Amino acid sequence: MDTAKGNTVKNTKKVLLATIAAGSMLALSACAGTGASGEGGGDGGLIGVAMPTKSSERWIQDGDAVKEQLEEQGFTVDLQYAEDDIPTQVNQIENMITKGAEALIIASIDGTTLSQVLQDAADADIPVIAYDRLIRDSENVDYYASFDNYIVGVQQATSLLAGLGLTDLDGEPAADAPAGPFNIELFAGSPDDNNATFFWNGAIDTLQPFIDEGTLVVKSGQTDFEQAAILRWDGEVAQERMENLLTSTYSDGSTVNAVLSPYDGLSRGIISALTDAGYSVGEGWPIISGQDAELDSVKAIKAGEQYSTIFKDTRNLAAVAVDMATALLNGEEPEVNNTKDYDNGVKVVPSYLLESQIVVTDNITEVLVDSGYWTEAEIG
Repeated sequence: MDTAKGNTVKNTKKVLLATIAAGSMLALSACAGTGASGEGGGDGGLIGVAMPTKSSERWIQDGDAVKEQLEEQGFTVDLQYAEDDIPTQVNQIENMITKGAEALIIASIDGTTLSQVLQDAADADIPVIAYDRLIRDSENVDYYASFDNYIVGVQQATSLLAGLGLTDLDGEPAADAPAGPFNIELFAGSPDDNNATFFWNGAIDTLQPFIDEGTLVVKSGQTDFEQAAILRWDGEVAQERMENLLTSTYSDGSTVNAVLSPYDGLSRGIISALTDAGYSVGEGWPIISGQDAELDSVKAIKAGEQYSTIFKDTRNLAAVAVDMATALLNGEEPEVNNTKDYDNGVKVVPSYLLESQIVVTDNITEVLVDSGYWTEAEIG
């Protein structure tokens, strides 16, 4: 397990104040400027873009944003989705190399399985940008574009604390905080996704003081990453695990008060399990976190089913990746803001980390609609 913490500031209040500041989502303007001019950039050359799956609307948006922005720079784009099948993704990248791709932007399914195909890329002098998920165990990863995933975990946990009335969304202790104890259950992401441990570490570091003092109780006792991890971020697997937790731990009449979920797709599975077990929205409904501001989960937040999600603007992430590719092909050095935390097991990969925002009912319009990410009509 990679326990590094990306560009971390552990003071929760300071982190979250900085993160949800009004200008946070504009931070990419300077970075995007490096390649946005297109000077000496796209000349019709091919860039390969490998995405993991279309089963999550988030990855569809990522792929579309990267393709659109690359094409605006004059590049030809080979965008491929592997539907979470590792051999398929390897074959797709091999084909991109064969077609003469000048650069590769890769969101890996399993960041440990691409060593040989990345060596092929290096042998052909093709630069590789790891997109959102760090590619591990290879020296042939040139740059990494992502969010500060440790802080994403901090935000997920802080939103749970806020939903329980223990803090506000800045992490400031509530003056009239309830004494608890509150029963909480923990979910983690896919163990083959390097980001999952960053989310977990940020969340656990934030929740641990409340667990230590007894305000929060993990009633199942399942507090290890391995116990909480959901392979491939599969919502059905999360639903099954939640059903098992409810049966094994809460059949004595006790209730779960909060669920740490690191991704909206898992949150929806958790919600289904709770509903099937007789929980209903209203008093006694658990506080549930999420990530990615997927449309169905934004609707669930409005309906009171999910308390929060973390908004990671894929348009800005695409801009960073496109900027990196353009700079590399122009013989320039891409802009980065972290050169020490993202060790892939072979090298520290120079990285650009973006900021993210907590979304709850009260700021859906401000964060998601006013930014043009979703429309009021889409949210409903």
